[in-house]
Formats: sequence, C-alpha cells, structure tokens
Amino acid sequence: SVGIMTAADNFTISEKRNMLTAKLNDLLESDYNPQELRDKYSLGKNYPKWILGNLKALNPESLEFLPITFRPLDNRWICYHNKVLWRDRSDTMDHMKNGNNIALLTGRRSRDKTRNPNHIFVTDCFSEAKTAERTTQSAHFPLYLYPDEQDLDQARRVNMDPDIRAAIEDAAEHPKHGRPDEVAIFDYIYGVLHCLAYRETYAEFLKIDFRRVPYPTSPESFWNIREKGEALRRLHLMEDAVIGETPYPYTGEAEPEKEDIVEKPKFEGAAIGKVLINKTQGFENVPRLAWEFYIGGYQPAQKWLKDRKGRELSLDDIMHYQNIIKILSETDRIMKTIKMDLD
Repeated sequence: SVGIMTAADNFTISEKRNMLTAKLNDLLESDYNPQELRDKYSLGKNYPKWILGNLKALNPESLEFLPITFRPLDNRWICYHNKVLWRDRSDTMDHMKNGNNIALLTGRRSRDKTRNPNHIFVTDCFSEAKTAERTTQSAHFPLYLYPDEQDLDQARRVNMDPDIRAAIEDAAEHPKHGRPDEVAIFDYIYGVLHCLAYRETYAEFLKIDFRRVPYPTSPESFWNIREKGEALRRLHLMEDAVIGETPYPYTGEAEPEKEDIVEKPKFEGAAIGKVLINKTQGFENVPRLAWEFYIGGYQPAQKWLKDRKGRELSLDDIMHYQNIIKILSETDRIMKTIKMDLD
C-alpha cells in the first residue's frame, strides 16, 4: 500500500517520543472543542472534529508510539492507532511493527517533470505517504510478511512471487556465492534502481509507472550490483558502522541568544563549501553535490535544516546532520560505480 496518511503530521508525528506522548496526553486530559484543538496545534479543518469524535476509543494503554521514516534520512515517532491516524495502512504496516523487516519505498508516478526519476528509498519501520515521492504518494513494499495471531502457520513469508524469485536465483547462482537469499535479491533490486544508466534509459517510463527490474544478465553482474545495493541500503538505513567518519566539522560562534539556532540555511562555496545554519555557524568541507542531492524529490541536506528553522540544534542533531552529508556523498559515489547491461 502507500504510506501512512495522518491528515495532521505536526500532531501525530514528532521528532522525539516524549514530545509525541505529551501531545496525546494533552488531548486525552483536556476538554477541547474542534476550534481550540485546531488553533493550538495548527491543524487542518477536518481533523480536529474527527479525532475528538474518536476520543472514547482512545486511552493511554491503547496507544503505541513507534518509529517512522517521515522523509529520507529523517526518522521520527508516530502514534500508531487507527483512531488517531487518518489512514494507518495497517494491512501493510503491521508487518513492520516488530522491527525485523525492511521495505522498498517507491512512487508509482511523479508529477515532477524537471528531474530524473529518483523516488527510491528504503526503511526498516513505517513510512509516511510522501516519504519517497513528494508530488503524489510513495508505495511501501515490505520484504517479509508476518502472520496474525490466529494464523495456523506462524512462519514469516518472503514477499516475493515464487516463480520470479526462482528465476532470479537461477540466473544469479554462482560457484563462490551460491544461490542468493531474499535479502541479496532485495539488494540487487535496490542497486538496479540506483544505477544511473538504468534511470537514464528508462527515464520517461519511470515517471508514469512502477519500475520494471531486469533479470541479471550473469551471476557476476548480479553479485556486483547486489554488493553496491547492500552498501546503499545500509547507508540509507543510517547504520553507524557503514557511515564511518564524518569530516564536516561544525564551526563558528554566535550571540548567546542565537547560538546553534537554524535561521536561513544556505551553502557558500564552489565544489566544496560551508553549510551555514545562521550568519556565523555551520558545517565545513561539505561537497556541493551533497547539498544539492535529491532523494524522492527532496534535497535531504536542505530539507532537514529547513524543517528545523527557528530551532536550536542539539549535539545529536549536529552529529545526525554530519551523517546526512556523508550518506549523500557516499550515495553519489556508489551510484556512479553501478554498471549493468541494458541491451
């Protein structure tokens, strides 16, 4: 299905778990009318009346607060409850609840006609409706399907067509690596979808429908692309061991009342420069390509800061932003190394 639709992102999703629980506790403990709730949390016209009508179904014990990939490289917390979320997409999202899953995120189409298709991402938790495609919606494809409590067979299933999976395994069987498992096939797909030649060759088709992934032309090609896809997957899931060093020091001093406050982010420099969060503070040695890099129609290095305008960055925020720059730089480098035969 497509990702979760909240109808009230700034109420049902927060950067910190305690910020989210505070909002929900406030809702449950107060006696708001729709206009008061709308004004306090800057909500749209329909959501306040809808959720106030659901209050009888809500209690603190029934609320789950779980991670969600809100935008590329921007994970947050969500209150996962069908009386809080406009569309919880539980048929799909329930498979992500136990934290032992990964999912491909991609848009079926895009109204963005100015850029090459790039609406591809990965998550190991929930995703929001526009996580990987900003102009329409992105779809969420979990790798594993988990049984319900009432199912007789309690084994998890791989979410792949058996015949297609067998054909890929046959084409990829290798004397050294053997036959690929489902994660290796996922990584091959992820690598293909990040191949620059693939994106250029099928650019027009990729704007109007889901991607078609070619079968591997040889075992060597499969395992080479899988290796690059695995590296990208682990980077995009922000695994510390893969990110490594982040040589983008945070420098500068500001007046005490403006210290570490995001004002108007901008990039200064040529190929390598500085990302300023205000007039005097920012991140050094940043590649321009990372500042301008697109995922899902977003520029994560810019959007992450813009979404925090007026906020003071914590030490964790600063380290996270350094990770974003490294991830985007490495993504660009790896994508340029993915080669495949498209004849």
